[in-house]
Amino acid sequence: MEVKQQLLHEAEQFIYTCYEELGRSRDEAEARLLHIRYDIEATGTYDHTYEELEHGALMAWRNSNRCIGRLFWDKLLVRDARGASDATEVVRELLEHMRIGTNGGKIKPTLTVFRASKPGQPNIRIWNHQLIRYAGYETDQGIIGDPISLDFTNACKDMGWQGAMTPFDILPLVVEAGGRPPELFDIPEHLVMEVDIEHPELSGFASLGLRWYAVPMISDMTLEIGGIIYTAAPFNGWYMGTEIGARNFADTFRYNMLPQVAKVMGLDTTSETTLWRDRALVELNIAVLHSFKKAGVSIVDHHTAAAQFKLFEEREAKAGRALTGNWTWLIPPLSPATTHIFHSSYDNRLVKPNFGVQDKPYMSRQANTASDTVLQQKRQGCPFHSE
Repeated sequence: MEVKQQLLHEAEQFIYTCYEELGRSRDEAEARLLHIRYDIEATGTYDHTYEELEHGALMAWRNSNRCIGRLFWDKLLVRDARGASDATEVVRELLEHMRIGTNGGKIKPTLTVFRASKPGQPNIRIWNHQLIRYAGYETDQGIIGDPISLDFTNACKDMGWQGAMTPFDILPLVVEAGGRPPELFDIPEHLVMEVDIEHPELSGFASLGLRWYAVPMISDMTLEIGGIIYTAAPFNGWYMGTEIGARNFADTFRYNMLPQVAKVMGLDTTSETTLWRDRALVELNIAVLHSFKKAGVSIVDHHTAAAQFKLFEEREAKAGRALTGNWTWLIPPLSPATTHIFHSSYDNRLVKPNFGVQDKPYMSRQANTASDTVLQQKRQGCPFHSE
């Protein structure tokens, strides 16, 4: 199908659905499509109204097959930052997103949309996977910090950034806009909310020195609405506890803390039959949930999240919408068989609007392909709940 025809087809599908859900008439949708057809024929693209942009972003969350937190899809705050043209303006909006989304710990699901990809114009790209993330350094003594950040940390160092070489250094923002080379910006400390991890009963747990940032703000995915691709549309929900306790801290290719937690607990690690990993994993997750709640930061446990997803399933059925989902991403990484999701099956087809993966600008094509393969194997998070 010719490019313009394909774009018009995508626009028609979106506009009809969007306007129907917004309570607008068929005549209004047809009138809007007349303008869109004219714009596509004249320029090869079209612009969304704010109403279309907002509802399209909400639909994208609702359609995110990997996300267990979709019950709250219609509570998303959508910020229109399409007027930002250079890196400084983009970063100003990103910092404001951090402030609004963090909300003093009472996390507000927020999405900020920058200018869409257009023919003949350079795209806006945010190089960070998450707006706030910890650096990773490869040393002769092993990796310091988060191993998953090694490539991006090296890219930042190549641009002149230097971290303090601690396990929890906040990486800078790297933004590419206006056809200029990528620019690097440090994040003001007051915008980064972190939680010190302690255990409600194990006094020795605090000696591990663990902490984590309060809000997962995914910043390198595309947002596609009606055939229009937004290459920079960062968004956040709040954490499900297992994403930190059973993945970021526990995975052997991340912080790999289970052996140290087991040592604090005095567990016998000489044999797998003692199930020391399982016992340490549970206590690590208890510590994460306890610490976030003590700090007044929004978080959800995996049992509550699964119950919320069940309610989402029921509401979608009542609305007459077919539910889609990716079972391998929806099941929690801790005690999945205790949730209804484990015993269910889901249609994993792609429904648009939706989010998509794009190549990392700081990695080669071969490295991006290898990274995507590893990403699938390791089940790294989902759009509004990510590692």
